[in-house]
Amino acid sequence: MGSSAIRVAYTVEQCWHDAPGGTAIAALHIARELAQDPDLADEVDLRLVAGKHPVPPDLIFRPVGPVAMLPLSRPLLYEAWTRLNWPKVESVTGAIDVAHATGLIPCATSSPLVVTVHDLAFVHSPEKFSKHGARLMARSLDVARSRAERVLCPSLATMDDCAAHGFRDEQLRLVPLGVDAAAATRREVDEARLRHDLPENFVLFVGTLEPRKNLRRLVAAMGMLNENGMEVPLVVAGAGEWGAVRGEIDGDRRTSAVDVRFLGAVSSSDLRGLYASAQVFAYPSEREGFGLPIAEAMAQGTAVVTSRGTSTEEVAGDAAVLVDPFDVADIARGVAEALDRGDELAAPSRHRAGQLSWTQSAAATLSVYRELCL
Repeated sequence: MGSSAIRVAYTVEQCWHDAPGGTAIAALHIARELAQDPDLADEVDLRLVAGKHPVPPDLIFRPVGPVAMLPLSRPLLYEAWTRLNWPKVESVTGAIDVAHATGLIPCATSSPLVVTVHDLAFVHSPEKFSKHGARLMARSLDVARSRAERVLCPSLATMDDCAAHGFRDEQLRLVPLGVDAAAATRREVDEARLRHDLPENFVLFVGTLEPRKNLRRLVAAMGMLNENGMEVPLVVAGAGEWGAVRGEIDGDRRTSAVDVRFLGAVSSSDLRGLYASAQVFAYPSEREGFGLPIAEAMAQGTAVVTSRGTSTEEVAGDAAVLVDPFDVADIARGVAEALDRGDELAAPSRHRAGQLSWTQSAAATLSVYRELCL
């Protein structure tokens, strides 16, 4: 690390969320690249910061290196940051050149502020969030519009959405996310199959427990395939309390016959094994800022079904089967097509994933830090 390195307070509070999801994964991967890539590490002094926590987060969401902790815990921290611009991150990181809020909630700082906005789903569908959550995110958006020097967006879809909701063009920067393109090893595939007792053939869904992920319509689509004689199990992986969702599915006569297997959160090596084992990865999300699981599935050469007209189409390029996420019959059509075209889609999927890298994401992020330090 050079003596002129840019000092950055970098928030990782979302790693302690109940369902950290893609925002935490992205923040951790970019932080790792900024700290460890030999072409980047000399230019940045990254200082991780979060609220007060008595225990570390789950292993897969655990930051590498020390985390400076502010005296408030969530949700008080988020309220104080957005209402009072306090407590300042500098109080625990020391003097900095830039503060980077890697999720929507802008951290308190007296330094130039960068905010990563992954998506504006709460603006378009506030009813799919808690009332408190929707209010906090709306207030955070107002604060980011007024205080942030730069706003990082993972997709053109999100950048256009931000522009339509009052952000200035000079604030916005495109920073696509990356993917670990390493193929799953035979051992990872075998261990994932054994540990989770996976069926020989299955459709995979990976995501957090959020209505916009559209799991219920996907299950209904799998029910339509069952009715047409294509009885393929659906394997569901991801953080969150899936019990209530499973109860609703089991209690619905249209979907109760579908073989849905809930795995909960899985390790990164198990996840690679799952992607590589699946015949199809189905991700018909209603709205995404990027869609990391799509890139992760494509890295394993797995056929992908995802939504047209959203950032997931942007991420998938021309290597996926696109569907209308609000049309159960079209989702069923897409899954059936992907099951039929799996071999054909393998090479395009890997090629598309190879175009996305965390090193590029980190380099683009560092470029924004440089802009603010000129």
